[in-house]
Amino acid sequence: MNFIRSMAACAAALFLMMPPAGAQESILVDASVAGKPFPHFWERMFGSGRAVLSLRDSYRQDLRAVRGVTAFSYVRFHAIFHDEVGLYSEDSAGKPVYNFSYIDQIYDGLLANGIRPFVELSFMPGALASTQERQSFWYRPFSSPPKDYARWDAMITAFAQHLIERYGIDEVSQWYFEVWNEPNLDFWAGKPSQSTYWTLYDHTARSLKAVAARLRVGGPATAQVAWVSDFIRHCTEKHVPVDFVSTHVYGDDTAKDVFGTNERIPRSRMVCRGVQKAHAEIGASPQPSLPLIFSEFNATWGNHPAVTDAPYMGPWMAETIRQCDGLLQDMSYWTFSDVFEEQGVVKKPFYGGFGLLAVGGVPKPAFNAFALLHRLGDERLPLEAEGTLLTRRKDGAIVLALWNYADVGSTVNPRKVVLKFAHIDARSATVQSIDREHGNVGPAYERMGTPRYPTQHQLAELREAAALAPADRRPLAANTLNLQIAPDGLMLVTVFPKGTQGTRPRK
Repeated sequence: MNFIRSMAACAAALFLMMPPAGAQESILVDASVAGKPFPHFWERMFGSGRAVLSLRDSYRQDLRAVRGVTAFSYVRFHAIFHDEVGLYSEDSAGKPVYNFSYIDQIYDGLLANGIRPFVELSFMPGALASTQERQSFWYRPFSSPPKDYARWDAMITAFAQHLIERYGIDEVSQWYFEVWNEPNLDFWAGKPSQSTYWTLYDHTARSLKAVAARLRVGGPATAQVAWVSDFIRHCTEKHVPVDFVSTHVYGDDTAKDVFGTNERIPRSRMVCRGVQKAHAEIGASPQPSLPLIFSEFNATWGNHPAVTDAPYMGPWMAETIRQCDGLLQDMSYWTFSDVFEEQGVVKKPFYGGFGLLAVGGVPKPAFNAFALLHRLGDERLPLEAEGTLLTRRKDGAIVLALWNYADVGSTVNPRKVVLKFAHIDARSATVQSIDREHGNVGPAYERMGTPRYPTQHQLAELREAAALAPADRRPLAANTLNLQIAPDGLMLVTVFPKGTQGTRPRK
């Protein structure tokens, strides 16, 4: 209860620090202060639907589009062992048969586009399943433990050996191997779920390491930040290899599910409260140096157009980055594309899908938010102001993100800010924004009549309407800059030291 009271006190203090509604904030930006490293942990890894979708041209086009505006380096998807990929079957005598044809096409395609796999080792091949239990996704993956762990071990061994033979250990040792997906939910049918997952993990980790000690393996890949302490304790006590800890959280997970409390945690705080929980549990564990990867996160686990299709995602994402900085290695946004079929074939372009791009490769505001936030520097400078991130790039440019967060369905005033710059010799700044009127395809789609099946001509119009407007260059009068940020707005301000105004933004 002391922790809960402490968080409540912090929230009250932050509320008191916020300026009155409609008042103008004054923020001092001192370019001379020392900063700290600011790795772009939010944009190096993305999730996607299931493995076989990566063979589609639309998937690969979206992958290239996201990679073009972010530091996208790893992708995670479900079901590399699903029957439609065809890795495992048995002949008429019951002997295992392996087929790596689609496996090779999947991973060849990723690597050809500069993306490495974050390999989620799931789900159970039908011929290897001990029961016919399936998870409820449209493609109905088998969720049961294997009927024979010797055969599971042999499959994992053959899989790892094949990858190393094809791509080389120097390459594959840079991948991640995560055992299963959310075994604390209905993706895993072992009973009891935790102890049977330990068995799966132990067999899988040991089989991988027997092939090559350099392969990186981890888990427990749980939903709602579950089992982290228990997982590390189990691996330590049983001497089971573990190279990283992975877990998941979403903005609309409940406090009861994540923390076992009845408090109300707002969507803007839930993800990083979950990250703090996992970070603290690793720190208090027998292996406090284990890297932490949130291999799924988003503002919602449901399909809510007012969240994932809307400008809301800009301020939410920026606030999540601000809070989570320094607490983990990587976060994998779920997902980069609406080429996605967990609930079946997509029926219309904007349905609240998780992706940064809608069907037809149409950028959503979230895509533009990632594009802007990518341009933040690699060094974070201290700044007390809420709703603001202050960074410095290697070329000396000062880059600020400012936002005007509003809970879904609420009304807020425009945020008025005057920036006062010190210790930077600059004459102008560039400003770029996402809000209801900028970088938001929604109004154009509505004016079009919300077609369920846009024509190619309409898709081209939507992509044009979705594009970010060019940066606006503004003079600095007496080293100050006046700004107004719309509700649900995200703004990027870049100030170039004298003599560097022609420097291009980071790619």
